[in-house]
Amino acid sequence: MKFPPSRLRWAAALLLGLASTVQSAVIGVNAPVVPLTPERLGELESADLRRAWGQYLEHSAQQRAADKAALAAERAGKVASPAGPDGGNSEKSMPLNQPVAWYGSAQALLVANNIVSFQTPAGGWGKNQPRDRPVRLQGQDYVANSNSKHPAQGDFDQALEPDWSYVGTIDNDATVTEIRFLAKVMAQLPPEQAAVFRQSLLKGLDYVFKAQFPNGAWPQVWPLQGGYHDAITLNDNAMVAVAELMGVVARGEQGFHGLPKRVQEQAALAERRAIESLLATQVSAQGRKLLWAQQYDALSLAPVSARNYEPAALSSAESAQVLIYLMSLPQPSPAVVQAVEAGVAALRALAIEGMVWGKVDEAQGRRLRPRAGAAQLWARYYDIQTLKPVFGDRDKSLHDDVDDISLERRNGYAWYGTGPAKALAAYAEWLKSCCAPLQSQQGHDIGRSDGRLQQAAANRADN
Repeated sequence: MKFPPSRLRWAAALLLGLASTVQSAVIGVNAPVVPLTPERLGELESADLRRAWGQYLEHSAQQRAADKAALAAERAGKVASPAGPDGGNSEKSMPLNQPVAWYGSAQALLVANNIVSFQTPAGGWGKNQPRDRPVRLQGQDYVANSNSKHPAQGDFDQALEPDWSYVGTIDNDATVTEIRFLAKVMAQLPPEQAAVFRQSLLKGLDYVFKAQFPNGAWPQVWPLQGGYHDAITLNDNAMVAVAELMGVVARGEQGFHGLPKRVQEQAALAERRAIESLLATQVSAQGRKLLWAQQYDALSLAPVSARNYEPAALSSAESAQVLIYLMSLPQPSPAVVQAVEAGVAALRALAIEGMVWGKVDEAQGRRLRPRAGAAQLWARYYDIQTLKPVFGDRDKSLHDDVDDISLERRNGYAWYGTGPAKALAAYAEWLKSCCAPLQSQQGHDIGRSDGRLQQAAANRADN
């Protein structure tokens, strides 16, 4: 496949930067996010936006107080509260790939009843909590303990209130998985038996609608918890998973048929707004659109940090998931097509050839090593301005060489991965259905900026 000279020069510049042999160094210190507070709303130019955000923040604070009050009421008069729920792998306990009939089994009902019992008053769920356990006891915490296992002074991941953390979240597929599981169970039960699960599902969807920011994105935790948890969160596919859920609910697919029309309409609107937000947050640098970051400031849309070692940078893994989602849309707009073209071009240019990432031995831990014929590899993070890989450590230091960070962090985080290859493979298939007429033009660059690909998408959208 041929590329125009401008595209080749850009790709060559990127690869040259990646292959640079300059001496490694500490290149910066990870900065915490600026809190999302009512005082910051003056940054917004539009009075309508200030009003919408003011209402959002007020509603969040009210719901947080209501959630706490509900738990306090359950504990009133008790000498001691029950021990908190177990932590562990949530998704394995809520499988979404079982045979259809399994979701009407006693095993599935055990999980569904646990889900209903641990739903927060706001309508969401916590994370990292096995659901194949007994139902919640009165006065028991709504969520398992998900606080940092490496607490330190000034840790970005340190909860402002240690006993009230992730009380309603989309992190690690929480809330989305519970809702999807309930839909599968409901489809296998008679209406009278399914009623309690239907009520919980609708409450969960209402939670998602209320948690959506005025700009169409979602925070990691709602009601808002503070810190980076209030940021727009693409990390671990969080926002994309919610947007995908909104799409299937709107279309009545995957067990979501028979829901009230107003719910389907709200879901359709929520997905449209989410897509607009994804398009708005695609990072531009060097005069062109590139990829996406893991987190963004909710008001300014500037990329921000998360945990101590997670910088405000382009993220290849999250960008790949965004691209796969955008390519799944049935009628991609010209803006979506343009975003996909730019993102795929960036991933292609940033791909690392002939290297593998893995453990060498106990002393050296994980290292990046040459290997002929190795699958394409991508760094997890790329500096937005230099487009070189960047790596963080628990002390908030940022490095340009993964070997310079601590052994614990080098071994304990996915600094390199092959995941973006899935987006490139999906792109090849997407072109066949999205813009098939252009495929017959031999030697034509699929990513040219002459607008023909976008025009093809516009024609599809109009038909």
